[in-house]
Amino acid sequence: MLTMKISALLLLFLLQSIVAFGSDPDPVMDFCLPISPSNPLSCKNASLATVQDFTFSGIKFPGNFKKSGFFATPVNSKIFPGLNTLGMSFVRADFDVGGVNVPHFHPRATEIGYVLEGKIYSGFIDTNNKIFAKVLEKGEVMVFPRGLIHFQMNVGDSPAAILGNFDSQNPGLMKIPNAVFGSGIKVELLEKAFGLSTKELSQLWKRMDYLDLIQK
Repeated sequence: MLTMKISALLLLFLLQSIVAFGSDPDPVMDFCLPISPSNPLSCKNASLATVQDFTFSGIKFPGNFKKSGFFATPVNSKIFPGLNTLGMSFVRADFDVGGVNVPHFHPRATEIGYVLEGKIYSGFIDTNNKIFAKVLEKGEVMVFPRGLIHFQMNVGDSPAAILGNFDSQNPGLMKIPNAVFGSGIKVELLEKAFGLSTKELSQLWKRMDYLDLIQK
């Protein structure tokens, strides 16, 4: 009986350990304002903190649209010190009419997208290649599970905007066009993977580069 209790306690400890590593670690202080963006674990003296460290006005207005009709303003501890060690970050995404946030994923965070304005076709794809997508309107939200490919497109007749919230200080971002066509993968492999010729791939690269879908 004692052996069974010990085994149960060990199992519980292991499960708790797995959960503990499932997201950013819990802070051990009220807050940690970094001395510099390159050294986020070195904190300023808390007595020097002001309310300005915990407020941010950089997403009050939409950004300038690129050729793709999309502009994202990420907000993290590098530009908003009060977020440091709190296990969260966010982004404002603005869409011109027809603007697209290309398929992408965040390897370290689940995201919740809240529609500020407009009508956004929004969705994600699970590991069984099943798509979950619908048109969201102002005031609606959608969750994108960590590590799954997701996307958005403005399907309204006016500019649109989304506020995305992440459960990680550093969610990471991998855009599929960048990862596939902008990373230097051998052309021969891409030809076989997509059934395209070298000429067709070259035309595709030029087209995506023109639309700013691949960031150099």
